[in-house]
Amino acid sequence: MLIHGKCHCGNIAFSLDWQPDPLEIPARACDCSFCTKHGGVWTSHPSGALQVRVQEPSLVSRYAFGTGTADFHACARCGVVPVVTSLIDGHLYAVVSVNAFEDVDPSMIRHASATFGDEKTQSRLDRRTRNWIANVAYVEGGA
Repeated sequence: MLIHGKCHCGNIAFSLDWQPDPLEIPARACDCSFCTKHGGVWTSHPSGALQVRVQEPSLVSRYAFGTGTADFHACARCGVVPVVTSLIDGHLYAVVSVNAFEDVDPSMIRHASATFGDEKTQSRLDRRTRNWIANVAYVEGGA
């Protein structure tokens, strides 16, 4: 299944190749203060392939807080955060927002809450290398 998503204005868009086709898509509603305040609900498929396309890089704000190990990519034009990345040992990992999905049947999305506040930094990075999307291409400039 090829899942497309984007911020509201389309400046940050993504395509997630999820094979085999999922029967359901797990979605984690993180309870950290940032995700709670903007309604972040994330998914990943560790063996999937993600392409992120940014039309105007100057309109992307990267926000990192807490451990500083993840970048929330916020569109400065419309304010939506469709993707989060984490650079671990020189390798880029990512999760995407299910709220940014285009044309995905909402009944496929299985929401669950997630609490990561007590994680130590190394445990957090280990979890990401296991669970986040590992095949990530981040293309800037509308290509």
